[in-house]
Amino acid sequence: MNPLSSLARAFAFVVLVLLALPAVAQTRAWLDRDRINANETVTLNIRTDGMARPDYDPLLRDFNVSGRSSRTEMDNSGVHSLFAVALQPRRAGRIAIPPLSVGNARTQPLFLQVEAANAPVPSRAGDDVFIESEPDDTSPYVQQAVGWVVRLYSAAPLVSGQLDQRTPDGASLQQVGEDARFAREVAGRRYEVIERRYQLIPERSGALTVPGAVFEGRGTGGFFDELFGDRGATLNAQAPTRVLQVQPAPANAPQPWLPLRGLQLRYATTPRDLRAGTAGTLVVEATADGATAAQMPELELPAIDGVQVFAEPVQADETFRDGRPRVKLTRRFSLVPARAGAAKLAALRIDWWDVESNATRTASLPPISWNVAAADGAAPATMAATATTAAARDGTMATVAGTAAAHRGWVLATLLFAALWLFTLVWGLHQRTHHALPAARSHGAAGPTPAATPPAQALADLRRALDAGDLGEVADALCALAVPPVGDVDALLARLDDGLQRDAVDALQRARWGRGDGVHARQLLRTAFAKGPRWRVDTAAAKPSLLPPLYPPA
Repeated sequence: MNPLSSLARAFAFVVLVLLALPAVAQTRAWLDRDRINANETVTLNIRTDGMARPDYDPLLRDFNVSGRSSRTEMDNSGVHSLFAVALQPRRAGRIAIPPLSVGNARTQPLFLQVEAANAPVPSRAGDDVFIESEPDDTSPYVQQAVGWVVRLYSAAPLVSGQLDQRTPDGASLQQVGEDARFAREVAGRRYEVIERRYQLIPERSGALTVPGAVFEGRGTGGFFDELFGDRGATLNAQAPTRVLQVQPAPANAPQPWLPLRGLQLRYATTPRDLRAGTAGTLVVEATADGATAAQMPELELPAIDGVQVFAEPVQADETFRDGRPRVKLTRRFSLVPARAGAAKLAALRIDWWDVESNATRTASLPPISWNVAAADGAAPATMAATATTAAARDGTMATVAGTAAAHRGWVLATLLFAALWLFTLVWGLHQRTHHALPAARSHGAAGPTPAATPPAQALADLRRALDAGDLGEVADALCALAVPPVGDVDALLARLDDGLQRDAVDALQRARWGRGDGVHARQLLRTAFAKGPRWRVDTAAAKPSLLPPLYPPA
């Protein structure tokens, strides 16, 4: 037998064996909630690339384990197993969920905060199905983000149903996150709970009436009901109407108006030393509880004498917790000293209104001082880059010049051909002038060319935003009416030709920043834009051309 052939067969056999071996399973665990009450359950999810089942025994010391389930998923990366189990804590406090063995892999440790079950019993407890809804603040300020939670309780498993929460007049309402499902014991009865969270932002002060959420569905029937074709009883429930007392922005509140529950600033990165002509990096982070990125003021540094500051775009990381927005803004600054000596960055301050203590607060960063070192003998990076670019440009120009000199004859021939073609074109246009001028006059008599009409979908999006969106979404829908869309509201105002439409957009801007009535602004916008926007006409583009058309009219 050929030794090379035997070696090839052995190599192929080893490759096949290696391919047949299972890959190392990627395993991850997570909780559907990290904070619950002592009388509730939480779902522990485990996803693994292997087929081994988790060992739940380490959980039995702190939890009652029930509701085990599993399923298999398939995607482009392969086959995965997803396991879920319901955990009911045996005690309150912070409970550690230890790593669990899943075949040869282990999950990471998790932590669960369990609050004592001291919440008041819902008024409809004992019914087969009922709804409760509550805000995290019953007397918020205008433009304050309020967490609104709706919980549907059902004593029997639900077959189907629809849970709706209508948007109140004078506020915007937006669902955040996915529905949470868990079990809760209420008045000695076990309920399956569906919890849905919203962000509610009042747009004007005064009484705000929030309609009660409504549920319509069907629950599972008993054995004899299913035997005789009854698929379950009809279930209906409605939460009571709630009224919030919205406070106006206080007269002594800092501007811009920024109602929050918390705001922290920190230096994520600071340069220890600075050198003239060399860039140093400074990174500032702002973390706010109760605001979106659009509501936050710009992160800017005070001017630094003798130092140029170049700011990169702000990076925003938005999340929601208990229905309230939380945002972390990160901005990177490059500091380039122009000379050696002392340089000082003044303290950075952002004033905000504490909605919990009803007082003005200030988040600040301390000043920073540097002793800027003199530039070293090497050219600064920016100057070196400029010199390199200039040298490359000069080399390119020299190459082009050499090429042009080598092919000067071809260049002269091309220019002569272009001159002859231009002469022929002018002669032809002259011969057709008596046909072109009447056509141009008749075309110009029709008046200026109207601006592009926005698509019907853009108008439908505007009506939808006026009915159910927040004021920021209304502004985005207005900007999308332009063809092509404009980047901001100021550009939109410059394009609009109708005074009523411009007044309505101005009212929207006042309402967005807490100085106007959002409901009134929505009504003005509905009326002004009922038949679509009216744009200014570009008079220069509307003038008829004296040149004949490229093709004769049909």
